[in-house]
Amino acid sequence: MKPVACLLLLSGFFIVLAALALLQSLGQIAAFVGAGFGVEAFGVALLVQAYRPAAKEQR
Repeated sequence: MKPVACLLLLSGFFIVLAALALLQSLGQIAAFVGAGFGVEAFGVALLVQAYRPAAKEQR
């Protein structure tokens, strides 16, 4: 799970960079930057979940 989360963080970063470099319309840039930040947020959530200690079952 940790490698997938790190790859999501990197891919979100590169989506944002590509949008800034390749797109010219402000609306398109905003959409792709939003998508990139969404991918990064998903990666951070997976990374936090991977490092969270497993909860012990209590009866």
